[in-house]
Amino acid sequence: MTEKITENLVCHFADRQIKTTIINCMGNKAGKIWGNTELVHANGVHEFHRIEYKKGGVCSKHKHEFKWNGFFVESGEMIIRVWQNDYDLVDETLLKPGDFCQVKPGVYHQFEGVEDGVAFELYWAEFNHDDIKRETVGFNK
Repeated sequence: MTEKITENLVCHFADRQIKTTIINCMGNKAGKIWGNTELVHANGVHEFHRIEYKKGGVCSKHKHEFKWNGFFVESGEMIIRVWQNDYDLVDETLLKPGDFCQVKPGVYHQFEGVEDGVAFELYWAEFNHDDIKRETVGFNK
């Protein structure tokens, strides 16, 4: 990843001059409390992220209304926690290098780094296979 300084600003705050540097991170990398994430690719139906996670780092408990969320571990180990809607339990899945798991939309989940590692996080929408709306009915002439 290449960092490019795009702008240097001088701001005044509480009668003090503060120099601020704005850095444009090529590759859309973002620091998180648990490590960092980098957007590799996104389009209208999926997103592909590379995440580096720290041992003991835990992401927020969250859900996606419409997107599936998948995790593929390249190195290290992580736990995926899923709060099931159908019963009052929290499922935990330990992922090691080469393992993959997916979380369906509408379900609270989070991950935790068991060891420092790298994983790929995927998001995708499930197509509604009953989405056809017919205005006419087919026929033979």
